[in-house]
Amino acid sequence: MDVPGVPPGVEVRTSARRRRTVTAYRERGRTVVLVPARMPRAQILGYVQELVGRLEARERRASRSDADLQDRAAELSRRYLPGGPLPASVRWVDNQERRWGSCTPLDASIRLSSRLQQMPRHVIDYVLLHELAHLQVAGHGPDFHALLTGYPKLAEAQAFLAGVDHAILHGLTGVVASSPEAPPQEPEPSRAVPSAPRPAVAPRADAPPPEPATLW
Repeated sequence: MDVPGVPPGVEVRTSARRRRTVTAYRERGRTVVLVPARMPRAQILGYVQELVGRLEARERRASRSDADLQDRAAELSRRYLPGGPLPASVRWVDNQERRWGSCTPLDASIRLSSRLQQMPRHVIDYVLLHELAHLQVAGHGPDFHALLTGYPKLAEAQAFLAGVDHAILHGLTGVVASSPEAPPQEPEPSRAVPSAPRPAVAPRADAPPPEPATLW
């Protein structure tokens, strides 16, 4: 839908099924704003500006630096893998299109896909622990999985990532990227649309990158 004043990279889509909410999310490198099909065109730009601003603010809050990631990895290692080797470096990378994380035991380095940055903390922690465990055990046998059993949100994080994989493989939109064993987090900015004045906020689920990824 062509709406004058909408910033570059933002696509406005109408939905006949959507009647009372406007929602913004990321999809394949662009920002999508879903609006009710009957919304007057004059109202759309205001909602677009507000919700895109909220989306960007949320992403700024969620972004984590390499230093934060290194500190978190050390904390997780001490808590769940006591006595295990600490990583020499942990950093975000943008070139892992089909992996959530990877590690090189030789130099004790760990890399996490930057696509994880918008996911819940417990999912990022799980991927970090997975890679930390690989500093001790190379494969995915019983010894490896035994190292992860102390993480209380293990099944939940794996299910989250499995749900992302399922959604992507089946061509569903409005979800984040994917992984091997086991979907979005903090709800996307949304606003209720009443019949008259301006609405109140009512969030929804998160959106996303494209092709399925594998963890390691």
